[in-house]
Amino acid sequence: MPPPADIVKVAIEWPGANAQLIEMDQKRPLSSIIREVCDGWSLSGAEQFALRYADGPQLYITEQSRGDIKNGTILRLAISPARAARQLLERIQSHGIDARLEALKELAKLSADPTFATEFINMEGIGTLARLVESGTHFGEMLAFTLTAFLELMDHGIVSWDLISLSFIKQIAGYVNQPMVDVSILQRSLAILESMVLNSHSLYHRVAQEITVGQLIGHLSNQEIQTYAIALINALFLKAPEDRRQEEYTNPLEQHLTEMASTLAQKHLRSIILNHVIRGNRPIKAEMAHQLYVLQVLTFNLLEERMMTKMDPNDQTQRDIIFELRRIAFDGENDPTGTEKRKAMYTKDYKMLGFTNHVNPAMDFTQTPPGMLALDNMLYLAKVHQDTYIRIVLENSSREDKHECPFGRCAIELTRMLCEILQVGELPNEGCNDYHPMFFTHDRAWEEFFCVCIQLLNKTWKEMRATAEDFNKVMQVVREQITRALAMKPPSLDQLKNKLRGLNYSEILRLRQSERMSQDDFQSPPIIELRERIQPEILELIKQQRLNRLCEGSCFRKLGNRRRQEKFWFCRLSLNHKVLHYGDLDESPQGEVPFELLSDKIPVSDIKSVVTGKDCPHMKEKSALKQNKEVLELAFSVLYDPDETLNFVAPNKYEYCIWTDGLCALLGREMGSDLTRSDLDTLISMEMKLRLLDLENITIPEAPPPVPKEPSSYNFTYNYS
Repeated sequence: MPPPADIVKVAIEWPGANAQLIEMDQKRPLSSIIREVCDGWSLSGAEQFALRYADGPQLYITEQSRGDIKNGTILRLAISPARAARQLLERIQSHGIDARLEALKELAKLSADPTFATEFINMEGIGTLARLVESGTHFGEMLAFTLTAFLELMDHGIVSWDLISLSFIKQIAGYVNQPMVDVSILQRSLAILESMVLNSHSLYHRVAQEITVGQLIGHLSNQEIQTYAIALINALFLKAPEDRRQEEYTNPLEQHLTEMASTLAQKHLRSIILNHVIRGNRPIKAEMAHQLYVLQVLTFNLLEERMMTKMDPNDQTQRDIIFELRRIAFDGENDPTGTEKRKAMYTKDYKMLGFTNHVNPAMDFTQTPPGMLALDNMLYLAKVHQDTYIRIVLENSSREDKHECPFGRCAIELTRMLCEILQVGELPNEGCNDYHPMFFTHDRAWEEFFCVCIQLLNKTWKEMRATAEDFNKVMQVVREQITRALAMKPPSLDQLKNKLRGLNYSEILRLRQSERMSQDDFQSPPIIELRERIQPEILELIKQQRLNRLCEGSCFRKLGNRRRQEKFWFCRLSLNHKVLHYGDLDESPQGEVPFELLSDKIPVSDIKSVVTGKDCPHMKEKSALKQNKEVLELAFSVLYDPDETLNFVAPNKYEYCIWTDGLCALLGREMGSDLTRSDLDTLISMEMKLRLLDLENITIPEAPPPVPKEPSSYNFTYNYS
């Protein structure tokens, strides 16, 4: 007979004594259980003790968290959080160097525990640590442990960052600016400064006064701290106030960049990241990939102001840009002298340039997006790639067969499309690592990307022999060409050109036809019947593949306020499919994690359901900001008895589909992810093609000669009347 649901069997350890094996009644007060355990070892003052986990993070157990205790868990009797906080606070203020170092080392470990952190903070512990840092008397390991404890305590969100003093900020910034500082101290200092910038508007200004981008760029050559440095650069970039961001340049070719952007350009951030990070001798980890993605998004978001700025048809400076486009294309130095003749010729030229409004092309730039950004792109092409610009304009303006490609209209629509593809103006997504190395290979990557794509559009237009009526069709093909090429992650703009050359119109048609095979082909009744007969077999194969992947296990990241200090946990299914094993890890594993290292487990029989997205308990309190959208799409939770949850955020969409499908298969429910539908269609189509190919290859033997029939003993008389 199974034990009651409220009873869990645990082992409790105490140094120098035999472990106690008890049946813990979850209905009893925790203080009563601790008193009973203390009595078993003849320990007095039970109120000075508490229970902690013996493995993993070794967190304190409270009335709120005791429901997480499972059968077979090993616990440890320890001094209470309040007593531990008081003792450590006294020891870190002692005069003995060795005693203080050991106390700070233990504090750095305990500070991750929210129960202990609350007690330590209530005793003014953060102020004590801040004063130790401000004194400037701590160095080496002692300082590293002090900064670690400070960061962990602040990360709980119990104390506002606004309470941090200016002298503390100056001291932390000093560690970053010093040429010879221990790596561990640099890491924690950069992390603290990033948290200040992200969590306090007032502290942004103070940090920005102490730290320059140039000083941070100097740290990018050190592989141990480059992720922390880029994270701080991103934080400064993201939180820069509007009054510092807007700085117009008189030269229209120099777009409306932010002050931060011009600073980054001057310090050659892009080339240093390219050479020391992207092309470095170490593989790029998930956190670095995320920081590169964030930097890419923030850089492209500098285009948002121009994208959302309408052209003023009465602004002579803006109209001069259009005149310049006309002059470069048609060399209008010998303009007619008469006003009417000049106006008529301009109208003709604007028509040949491909503008929709031939009389006043400024009106073409009054829609946002893409607004003035489209005009900026056109001017960059005309000035920097003048031969290409003239060739595109003239070869289309000279055509008389209605197949001319309208350059102006195409450039405007292409700019809008590129803004959509690269999500210009959108905030970075929390879980996204989708950066493109090629955008770090050129100082004007956006403009160069446009120049490559406008040539692609012109080439595709000719391949399709398109007319004005086919404009939308051409743009659809070009969007597909660009998105397919970007998905290949070309490392440079030249490689992008090579990818696009291979994705000509004929290739797009071939790919489309190939991808439609599973949808449009095999629609005859016998083939449909064959498909229905094959489907259960294929579904079973997919189910086994999903379960096998769960048995291999996956690593998940714990999302917190400080992404760069990654915390991981691993989960995998037992080989007999009866238990989910999981546990915390210090770092991302390289391969499979043994079951012995995973201290927690959930019997599959206890799992009640699997929920996803906004139905997950850990997503219900998340804000609806754009940066949480992708996290929401990757979230799922396992609900199990009695009312417990195991919460996941998958590293990517593939792992999300694998795990949600696998868990559904484990519970005997339908696998409904997009990946399963895609795999099902692909595998069924492949199997059907193989079977049909076998039928086509069957050699039918020649029919044997007819056997003479014996005369029939029955005579039939047919009456045709």
